[in-house]
Amino acid sequence: MDMSNRKNADETASDLLGSAAQRAASDLLDLAAQLAGLTEDLKALAAKPIVPPSTLLLEPDDQPRASSSSSFRGAASRVS
Repeated sequence: MDMSNRKNADETASDLLGSAAQRAASDLLDLAAQLAGLTEDLKALAAKPIVPPSTLLLEPDDQPRASSSSSFRGAASRVS
């Protein structure tokens, strides 16, 4: 490889490295924004009281049965 080809290869490698660094920085900023959003979601969830299942307002038809858990899952999905 002569000197001009080596210089071009070095410049290309440098450009690629710079592009990769910019992409990595952008990805880190995106991740930080997602984490900030998750933090806000967790704060909102933490502020809500935990309601025991026995105090949920269920329709008479939706009362959980010992023999079947499918009706309970249906009631839980309507409460959420």
